Amino acid sequence: MNTTATDIDVLRVFCAGDGRYGNALGVVRDGRGYPDEASRQALAKELGFSETVFVDDPERGDVDIYTPGLRLPFAGHPLVGAAWLLDLQVICPPAGEVWVRGDGEFTWIEARAEWAPPRTLRQYGSAAEVEALDVPEPGEWIYAWAWEEEAAGRIRARAFPGRGDGIDEDEATGAAALLLTAQLDRALNITQGLGSQLLTAPGPDGIVELGGRVRLERTLTV
Repeated sequence: MNTTATDIDVLRVFCAGDGRYGNALGVVRDGRGYPDEASRQALAKELGFSETVFVDDPERGDVDIYTPGLRLPFAGHPLVGAAWLLDLQVICPPAGEVWVRGDGEFTWIEARAEWAPPRTLRQYGSAAEVEALDVPEPGEWIYAWAWEEEAAGRIRARAFPGRGDGIDEDEATGAAALLLTAQLDRALNITQGLGSQLLTAPGPDGIVELGGRVRLERTLTV
């Protein structure tokens, strides 16, 4: 367990155009203070964010991702957020090498949809139906979505991890957005949760681009 003070940058990833919303992310810039999986998992649980990233090599972009209850080989909002914070062109989670680009206010990553953990993509008839959903019982990871304007690729979505780890609803979920983009094979503009915005676009050879706005909310010392 780490015995010295550690600074943790808390970001909001996939913010709306006015800077609101977005999914909270903890970034431990110096992962050496938490050298093993047990200590990292304990900190992620203590922080309680949907994901916490440990940076093992800021120049190479080597990162390690944890929810409050498990380690992930890949996740969208942690990679977008960490790449923005560290100003990287490549970021490397366990799943593989992820290329990054900046485009004005958006940070984009390129990833393969098969890297995303399994999700149940459940379509509803209207955005109002999605907004009216109650949080389901734990058990199944559900990404609920509906067209807001199909011709424009606009989607309303909510995400329910179903893990029983305190994250009953995920405010913005990049991995699920990748899966939905691959399934529909078209660019999407997704409004998720309370008002987070995710942009996606299918690319060549099974690659999907995922983009969003990131802001630094605060720095914690633990």
